[in-house]
Amino acid sequence: MNEKLLHKNLNCQLCVIGGGLSGTFAALAAARRGVKVVLIQDRPMLGGNASSEIRMWVRGAKGPFDRETGLISELEERNIHGNPTLVHSVFDATLYGMVRENPNITLLLNTSCMDAEMEGTRIKTVTAWQLTTYTVFQVTAELFADCSGDSILAPLTGANYRKGRESKEEFGETLAQEKEDPYTMGLSIILAARETDHPVQFIPPAFASVYPTDASFSSAKEGELYVLPRAHDVGTSGANLWWVELGGNGDSLADSELVRDKLIANIYGVWDHIKNQQDHGMENWELDWVGILPGKRESRRYVGKYTVTEHDIRSGGHFEDEIAYGGWPLDDHNPYGMELGNANDHASIVIPVEEAYGLPYRALISENIENLMFAGRNISVTHVALSSTRVMATCALLGQALGTGAAVALKYGCTSAEVYPRHIREVQADLMDDGVFLPHFRREISAQTLRGGKKLPAVLFNGIERPRAKEDENGIWQNIGDSLTFTFEEPEALGTLRLRFDPDYSRESVSVNKKMRVFAMKLHTGKDFQPVKVAKTIVKSFAVFADGKEVYSTDQNFLSLVKIPLNCTAREIRVEWRETHGAEKVHLFGADFLEEKV
Repeated sequence: MNEKLLHKNLNCQLCVIGGGLSGTFAALAAARRGVKVVLIQDRPMLGGNASSEIRMWVRGAKGPFDRETGLISELEERNIHGNPTLVHSVFDATLYGMVRENPNITLLLNTSCMDAEMEGTRIKTVTAWQLTTYTVFQVTAELFADCSGDSILAPLTGANYRKGRESKEEFGETLAQEKEDPYTMGLSIILAARETDHPVQFIPPAFASVYPTDASFSSAKEGELYVLPRAHDVGTSGANLWWVELGGNGDSLADSELVRDKLIANIYGVWDHIKNQQDHGMENWELDWVGILPGKRESRRYVGKYTVTEHDIRSGGHFEDEIAYGGWPLDDHNPYGMELGNANDHASIVIPVEEAYGLPYRALISENIENLMFAGRNISVTHVALSSTRVMATCALLGQALGTGAAVALKYGCTSAEVYPRHIREVQADLMDDGVFLPHFRREISAQTLRGGKKLPAVLFNGIERPRAKEDENGIWQNIGDSLTFTFEEPEALGTLRLRFDPDYSRESVSVNKKMRVFAMKLHTGKDFQPVKVAKTIVKSFAVFADGKEVYSTDQNFLSLVKIPLNCTAREIRVEWRETHGAEKVHLFGADFLEEKV
């Protein structure tokens, strides 16, 4: 019997390659705006470095009120509600569910992009191979988005890209190298441990590296500014061993299998050290999980219409086409990782940024391939800038921006590059309507909202939906049982009511554990771990009345951004607050009616 490989042709408007947070949110943002999307992911689950097979913590801007919102906060809030003990596989399922519930997305898991067909400077099709079904897919699309991290479409299409570290001379960056080199940040494998109520023995595998003393790990000189040591104080809110890192001094793509083998030996050796060498007080801890797929920080970076540099990040990134922001420190890892191993070596040099900085739409657009966009750690940045922009919460914002920009380009039948400057204000408005914070812009409130909200506090309509300098600004407080009322002089046709609750920027009501307050993901599980809770400031139960008639109610809300399709004509809209998730008062940052866009 002679069987041939299956071949399938798919047609869509946007093809997204890569199902990490940036690619998944690019697909979801576009699909929610009516775009037909094919999402190609080479792993069996979505989430990339945040997924259950790598388990790196999601991190982003450091400012107290700079927490990322939009799709990334929706994912976290869904996970907190449905997965309070933070089981990693359920996190996978939460993200998977967000994609599967949207009929506009065709999801291809276990599928690797392997070829592309060009028509001049445009991508016509990509070809991908699905391992589980032995099927070759050929995908035709109007726009293509490379969110693979490794920029797989660059060598397949001839798109311009960079790799390695630039010289100081090229962009005038103070933190760049004296001479350019091919080095990158490396790859890491991490582990998860669990505390028990009894001693647990660990016998290392024969291939494990040996680290007899703490001095076996290179670290910074004591007191040296901005240099991170290789901490191994494992605990619920302890270290995640990010510094078990290698491969930046070689080829982070071609050498990845070899690097993985070394990392596996190293991570088991580190656990052997924690358990069996010297006294770390870890007698009752057991190994719960060890990664097998390294998490990657850097490889190819596309060259876009604009290249973000150290200067942009340290000056606040004031761009006319701002579509996302960052705020993680300039965190440049040693390309040698653990390999140098001398006492004067460092794992990473960290320089904090003073404020959240904007990132431009142009950094997501290829300079030479007409219908190619990209988001994630492969955007158009220098190596120095990448040391800040690469973290996952920032990448999530970039992905949502890409999907929103693609939807606008398809709406007007223009290229993705033509969106700026022609339609960039619409992209920004759409992003802010979907909950994304842009540091240097304010949401525009509809005229209808202002007509009906004349008697409400003006701060509710100032377009800033979070504190910026102090906790008690840019919002209003109401008692449970009170109402928020919009009154019009004449009955008006009303579409969508949008409510913006406080997600609790302190995170104190979400978790007692320090690490879970940054983002609700768990790695190690000590006896001090407690399940996370929905932020107490989010309203759980409320009802909406149109001219006295109840048109919407819920007693199970757990999201900080709620959009309610009213689709009615009324002179008065009243929102009655019935219960929060624990706060004594309702804290509201925004309430308005969205203008219907044609």
